[in-house]
Amino acid sequence: MTIFGKIIAGELPAEKVFENERILAFKDIHPSAPVHLLIIPKKEIKDLQSLQQEDLPLITEMITVAQELAERFNIADGYRLLTNNGANAGQMVFHLHFHLIGGKKLGPIA
Repeated sequence: MTIFGKIIAGELPAEKVFENERILAFKDIHPSAPVHLLIIPKKEIKDLQSLQQEDLPLITEMITVAQELAERFNIADGYRLLTNNGANAGQMVFHLHFHLIGGKKLGPIA
């Protein structure tokens, strides 16, 4: 089980900002901007490449949650929503997740 699985199970604490039966969002413990949230499916999916056709509605819901959180955290006029797929892309927790980052001017991605 990943660290995100432990957070979902309630075994590890997280500062939750959204939760329903399918999605959990919480503050990143090492934020790279004033607003840095992690949006994860409660279903264990390793990475973006591991998505199945039946998971696509879940991704749509995660993006909708990101839009709602961007509004709530006053970053809807400029934010980054990103995911890393695999170790070569910098993925460190192998449970699909989106980073919602904003609250300051963001520079270009390398």
